[in-house]
Amino acid sequence: MSINQSANENASMRHLFGLGWTPHFQAQLEHVSNECFTPARVVGVRKNSFRTSDGNREWLATLAGRVRHDAGGMFPVTGDWVLMADTVISRVLVRKNALSRGASGTRNKQDERSKKEQVFAANLDTIFIVCGLDQDFNLRRIERYLTLVYNCDLNPVIILTKADIHQDPESCVGEVEAVAMGVPVHLVSASDDACLASLEPYLSPGRTTAMVGSSGVGKSTLVNRLYGEIVQFTRSISTHVGKGRHATTTRDLIMVPQGGMVIDNPGIREIAFWEIDGGIEAAFPEIEKFALGCRFANCSHTHEPGCRVLEAVAESKIPRNRVGNYLKMKRELEYMSNRRHKSADRVEKERWKEVALKIKAMKKRR
Repeated sequence: MSINQSANENASMRHLFGLGWTPHFQAQLEHVSNECFTPARVVGVRKNSFRTSDGNREWLATLAGRVRHDAGGMFPVTGDWVLMADTVISRVLVRKNALSRGASGTRNKQDERSKKEQVFAANLDTIFIVCGLDQDFNLRRIERYLTLVYNCDLNPVIILTKADIHQDPESCVGEVEAVAMGVPVHLVSASDDACLASLEPYLSPGRTTAMVGSSGVGKSTLVNRLYGEIVQFTRSISTHVGKGRHATTTRDLIMVPQGGMVIDNPGIREIAFWEIDGGIEAAFPEIEKFALGCRFANCSHTHEPGCRVLEAVAESKIPRNRVGNYLKMKRELEYMSNRRHKSADRVEKERWKEVALKIKAMKKRR
C-alpha cells in the first residue's frame, strides 16, 4: 500500500468516526469479502431514496432489491450504517440499538399492538424527551416517554422548552425530577442562549441524539438554535389551543457545530410500545421497590390486603395518579408479552402439525 493510499484510508476512517462509527460496526466488516463495498450512514429517508454520507460527502441512494424483499432483513432508517455498492445500499449493518414504538394507529387496537413496529432511528447515544411548559406539560406523558425509551435500552434526557412563558419554570423541574428519578432535566428558554451550554456534553463529536415529543413543543426550534441558523422549518403557536403546531415531516440526521448529530423526529401523537424489556421497572423504581414488600407475590396493587404500594399511596409516599399510570402501562406491556408468546406457541403447533401430516403421507406411500 502506498503512502497516499494509507493517508486516504486514515482520512476516510476519521470521517466515519465523526459520524459515529465504532468498533461495533468495524467488526462486521471482517465478515464482508467484497472490498468494493463502502460504509456509509443513512442521514435521511425519503419516499423512494435514502440520503447517505461517509462523513466527507453525501449522495442519494436506492435500496438493493434483495434487501428490500428480504423479510428477515432490516429496512434502513435514519442513523443506520449501511454498505454501499456505488449508490445502492447492499446491506444494513447490525444496529447497536434502535428507538421504536408500536406503529401509529395501534395503541387502542390490542390485536395489532404486537404485530407492527415503527423504528424511528438507529444507533443512538441519547434521547431528548422534549416537553413544552405550555399546555403540553404533562407528567403522565413524560412517564410514558421514559418507559418507551427505557424499553429500548436507551439513555433519556428531559428538555423543558418555553421556560420564558412560564411564571415558575423551576417548579416544573422539581415536578419532573420527582417522576424521572436520576434523569437529567434541562430548562430551555427562547430568550437565553446560555441554557444551551448545558446540552453540549450530549453533542460531542461522534455522538448521536434523537429528539422525541409532541408536535409543536419546540424540537425544530431547538435544533436551529443548536445549529446556529435555520435548518429546520418551524411554525408559530396556535392561538386556538395555545400550543405549537406540527412542522417536521421527515427524520434527518443533522450535524451540529459541537461535533455531534441530532435527529429531529416528527411529533408523536401515540406513544404505543413495541419493546417490552425492563422499561416499566426503570421508569417507576420506587413503585417496584414498594411492590417487593407486598404480602402476595402476584399482587395487582389494586385491592389486596397487605399491599405495600396501596399503603404507600395512603401514606402520600407515591401519588395515586402515578400508580394508576404505572398499572395501566404494566397491563399493556403484559398483554403484549402474552400475545407474543401465544403467537410463538401457535407457530410451533402449526409446524409440528405440518410435520405430522408429512409423516402420515409417507406411511401411506409405503
